[in-house]
Amino acid sequence: MTSKLLGTIGIALLLGMLSSVTCADEISELKRQVLEQNAKLKALEERLEKYEARQQDDDQVLAQQASRLSPLMVPTAKSPDDLNWYDRIKLSGDFRYRYETIEAEGDGKPDRHRNRFRARIALKAKVDDQWDLGFRFASGSEDPVSANQTMTGSFSSKGFWVDRAYLNYHPEAIRGLNVWAGKIGNPFYKAGKNQLLWDDSLSLEGVAARHKISLGETAEVFVTGGGFIVTESSSSDADMSIWGMQGGLKNQFDTENSVLVGMSYYNYGNIKGAADLDVKNSSFFGNSSNNGVFINDYDLVELFAEFTTKSMLLPLSLFGNHVTNIAADTEGDTGWLVGCRVNKTDAPGSWEFGYNYRELQKDAVVGTFSEASFIGGGTNGRGSCFGVKYQVAKNVQAALDYFLDKRQDADNKYRRLQANMALKF
Repeated sequence: MTSKLLGTIGIALLLGMLSSVTCADEISELKRQVLEQNAKLKALEERLEKYEARQQDDDQVLAQQASRLSPLMVPTAKSPDDLNWYDRIKLSGDFRYRYETIEAEGDGKPDRHRNRFRARIALKAKVDDQWDLGFRFASGSEDPVSANQTMTGSFSSKGFWVDRAYLNYHPEAIRGLNVWAGKIGNPFYKAGKNQLLWDDSLSLEGVAARHKISLGETAEVFVTGGGFIVTESSSSDADMSIWGMQGGLKNQFDTENSVLVGMSYYNYGNIKGAADLDVKNSSFFGNSSNNGVFINDYDLVELFAEFTTKSMLLPLSLFGNHVTNIAADTEGDTGWLVGCRVNKTDAPGSWEFGYNYRELQKDAVVGTFSEASFIGGGTNGRGSCFGVKYQVAKNVQAALDYFLDKRQDADNKYRRLQANMALKF
């Protein structure tokens, strides 16, 4: 009995000793794991500090780069209400110096050599999303088809005139519509920019509207109409006016090929029997007159076409124009022009060549408003015009034009050479 009790006590003591050893080992293992976790946390903290320091350096570099690039970045578009007055205004202008020689057979005058300049400055103001204002001032005189100023007059001061002053309404509700009122640029399309009916420098006075409508992805229809005041007198109710309507269709086959065709009608009110157009000492510029008044009415029907393509990697444009005065009571009521343009002046070093031939009978158009350089201005002539342009630099262009014409029924020769240097901004 005693031996069994002693054995039991011995076994209990042995188990207690083994249990103590096991607990000590577990505590030691736990301490080791805690130390390892602390070491890993410290390493992570050090890596995080290094990353944050590197991120701060990168942010500073990005800030410096953004500061350098900010003047070059395109500003975010603003609505008109957010713009300052100077953000609403666009200023532009151009200057052209010209040397010119004229040989006119039959006028009893010697050959002419003259130096001329043209200076223009324009301002456009955005009123809001639907309304704009435009102004342009130009050198020259009261001549409606020329802003040139001849260098003469013993260094006298030269005139500067209101060349354009107008409003432009383009409603958001009717896409493609523009309405102008005031003294405006010619709103009617001119195939190949020809000047058979209208000189490039002419600014009309009145109201006009143009509406463009897309027909699918390639075709577009445009309709233009307007009414313009030619002369107004307080002593007569027979004020002279022009009413015009034009329609056209353009089809852009691809990026290189397109065709445009159209028709126009212009009606001159109260021109028959009128004394003059208050221009250049009552000259009729080739139109038929009797006892100092126009003897014809002028209702003009115009047909025009233009084709553009690329030939031998060069842009090519072919165009034509035909006009008939269906109200003329005399012979000589027709005019026509054909021409071409090769290449295009866009980048420095580029060039452009142009040519046209025309015949303009006496009463085909109102001579006061047709091209001023052809036969010296007016109607009753025919001939060629050769032109070449060279882009000297950005916004700097040199040009040479030569008119090889015959005028009047006597076929008097008319030669005109123009050498131009033009700059714009």
